[in-house]
Amino acid sequence: MTPGGQSIRVLIADDQQMVRQGFTVLLNTQPDIDVVGQAVDGLDAIAKVAELAPDVVLMDIRMPELGGIEATRRLITDESAVKVLVLTTFDLDEYVYEALRAGASGFLLKDASADQLAEAVRVVAAGDALLAPGITRRLIAEFARLDGGHRAPLKQRVGDLTERETEVLALIAQGLSNAEIAERLVVAEQTVKTHVGRILVKLGLRDRTQAAVFAYESGLVRPGTR
Repeated sequence: MTPGGQSIRVLIADDQQMVRQGFTVLLNTQPDIDVVGQAVDGLDAIAKVAELAPDVVLMDIRMPELGGIEATRRLITDESAVKVLVLTTFDLDEYVYEALRAGASGFLLKDASADQLAEAVRVVAAGDALLAPGITRRLIAEFARLDGGHRAPLKQRVGDLTERETEVLALIAQGLSNAEIAERLVVAEQTVKTHVGRILVKLGLRDRTQAAVFAYESGLVRPGTR
């Protein structure tokens, strides 16, 4: 359900009809999810989002006319509340990195189970980040290759955070949930939620996924950090 108690409205964007139909059938069996439409490519997805106002778009990476990464980039704006969950059969670094940079809130492989797919939609609709198991390691490797010149201005922005907020940001980047961060820092979960909210506002970020991206790009978190 959305925060307002309504069913989660989903648009499925994929150039293969069988994939669209399959995901539609799987998701429509969930009592709290409603597939409101399908799109055949990125341009169609943009048009359908404007028409149908879905909460979540399941976005394929490789599509004709306009691919999923560029479609995501065009959809994710300050004025738009839609979330994008990227789906692909290609488990490759470049797609993970570019999709998240474009503003996607999650990344899931198409071989995920029906339960994993439905839960991913719920997580993303709730405003949380989602990365498929195994994706994070490759994401870290990609950020590790970034040059220092790119990191410098981002690192300066980390200085706007308090010491505790910086600590929370690093733990977000390591994939910890609010509950896990609360346990690690021995504070209330609501306190962590407050810190996360302030981090997003101070850094001008949309969600936890972008916060994780920022933490690695700025050099705050390094590969192997625990």
